[in-house]
Amino acid sequence: MSPASTNGSPRRAVYVISVAAELAGVHPQTLRIYERKGLLDPARTMGGNRRYSDEDIALLRRIQDLTAAGLNLEGVRRVLSLERELERMRRELEAVRAEAREALAMTHKQYRRDLVPFTSERLPTRWRPGRGASGRLGS
Repeated sequence: MSPASTNGSPRRAVYVISVAAELAGVHPQTLRIYERKGLLDPARTMGGNRRYSDEDIALLRRIQDLTAAGLNLEGVRRVLSLERELERMRRELEAVRAEAREALAMTHKQYRRDLVPFTSERLPTRWRPGRGASGRLGS
């Protein structure tokens, strides 16, 4: 388990640049390039030193996968942007689905409250629509 995981949050920035680079399998200069290109935004200490989290390491690995697949850094930036947008839309869709389920449940609850129980004892035994109590038309 990594130090960040033992402290509770995958967002907690604990790795210095050399450790982050080693964990991601890249040179520290590569991390600086990724940051300059806007692919990565590590936390900074009061002294200005970069600190990377487990989430940053996962992102670095994703960047490496995409570049290994043949994408240039602009392509990587676009893919990452689309992935973030897709995730945002999935969360939004799930929220809308939850609202729809709740509205449907409330509608069904309202229907049950508006229904009047029906018992056959209230009707004549030979009653049919359009006929009187005797069962003959026009009575």
